[in-house]
This record gives sequence, C-alpha cells and structure tokens, in this order.
Amino acid sequence: MKYFEVNFKIQPLSQDARDILAALAGDAGFETFEDTDEGLKGYVQQSLFDEEALHQTLQFFPMENIHIIYNVAEAEDKDWNEQWEQEGFEPIVIGDNQIIIHDGNHLPSLLGKATGRRTEFGNEGSGVRLIEIDAHLAFGTGTHETTQMVCATLLEESLNDKNILDAGCGTGILGIAALKLGAKSVTAYDIDEWSADNTRHNAVINQVDEHLKIHCGDASLLDTFEERYDYVLANINRNILLNDMERFRKVMKPQGTLILSGFYTEDIPLLESKGKELGLNLIRQRENNHWACILMREP
Repeated sequence: MKYFEVNFKIQPLSQDARDILAALAGDAGFETFEDTDEGLKGYVQQSLFDEEALHQTLQFFPMENIHIIYNVAEAEDKDWNEQWEQEGFEPIVIGDNQIIIHDGNHLPSLLGKATGRRTEFGNEGSGVRLIEIDAHLAFGTGTHETTQMVCATLLEESLNDKNILDAGCGTGILGIAALKLGAKSVTAYDIDEWSADNTRHNAVINQVDEHLKIHCGDASLLDTFEERYDYVLANINRNILLNDMERFRKVMKPQGTLILSGFYTEDIPLLESKGKELGLNLIRQRENNHWACILMREP
C-alpha cells in the first residue's frame, strides 16, 4: 500500500490541539498518527487522501489562535508492522479471558498469565479463543481500541451458524474472531492487496481458512455478491462508513446486524442518523479513549 506522510506543525503546541487535529484529520482519510516535537505526524493511504477536506478542516480549526501548517511527502514503502514482526506484542485479552490475541512468539507466557496453566496451541478449553496474528504490511494487530471494542461486542452476540461480512478486514482479526465464536462462514474484503493476503495467511495459521473467503477491492464488490449476511462488521474511518452503509444494508439478511467502529464518539449521531435512513436502529454503543463502536439492527 502507498502512503503519504504528513507533518503538521502546531503553534502554539498543546496536547488538546494535537487530539483535535487527529480527530478531524481522520475525516480526511488519515489512519494513524504519532506525536512529534512540533506537532503531529499522520499517515494516509494515497488513494484515500482528501487534501481539500484537510484544507477545510485546518481553515476552520475549532481552537482560537492556533496556527497549523503541514507538508506532504510520500511515505517510505516499508513494513508498517516491522516492530511486531521482530519483537512481537504483548497479548491482548478481551472479555474475561474469552478472546486472547497474540503473536507467534508469546503463546506460552500468554496462557500461563491468562489462564494460570500451560496449554498447547489449539487447545482452547475453558472458553478461551486464541487468535494468532502474524502481521505483514497491514495495520491491525489488535492493539487499537476499535478492534478490541468490536471483538467485545461480538462476545455479546450469538454467532452460531451465522454468515459474516468483514468489510475492510486488515489482518483479518474480526472475521477470525467471529469464526472462533461459532460463525458458519466469513466473507472478507480489503482495498489493499497486502491486507487481503495477510488475512488469508492468518486464517490458515488459525485453522479457519476453509470457512473464510477473501476478496481484494472496495465496497463496490458488494454489488456483485449474491450471498446475504447475518452480520456486517466494518472498522473503517467515518467518511468511508457513511459512504458504504447503503451497500452494507443491501447485503444484510432481514433482521441483520451492523457493527461499526473506526470513528470518534462525537461521530455517533451522524452514523445513527444514516442508519435510521436505512431502517436500522442503534441498539447499543461502546466508547474507549474517545473511540466508539456501535451495533445497529433492523427492527
């Protein structure tokens, strides 16, 4: 995937200004940020970058006497998860040890810490679902609040024998979690070829590949799908969700469920309003560190 690296200089600099800028820049397609001494550095897929939206955001920045300038450069085409591949990441526990996301290097200490006993991979007794993620050139190791909230929401649902659509699958965590929780099948897609390949790879190492179909493309793929889904999962930024929700709705079964994340708490009313237009009611929501996850369902 090709990314732009955008360096923002904020004067005067404050953490509040950083936080607001990150929230607003997400509407222009930015996926991830890191703090710098002068402000913020953001990364956005070149195909999704809306510089006009970014310009409008900065022109009407909602803090007085804040001056922001930025420059855009092509980001180095590198493995964004190089640190995870080389060093791994600490296991992520969701629910009461119900889902544990880990890399291939941390399994023994993971199970000793989480369940108090040593267990070989594949033995998921006591209700523990293990998800091993080997992330190559794709965002999504499970560390982000949005991924964790969607997984926690899935734990509250009865997924046995359900058909799932994972839109914008990244590394495939959500679809794999759904299958581990009893789903019958998952259809996943991502606009990025590396992400699609990585999802396929992770499905194999989690031994669920026979039940997961992966496509490379955007939501226009759904226009060609004949299958209908009990659940649609989408962890993407707000603008893409608003643009794609009508397509999601068309491939949902009657009384189907839509689980969305990837946006901020203040965006919930926009998504709820769009859902109502499509005949979906907001059933419940989660919030974590200003990020949000909502579940909508046809009455």
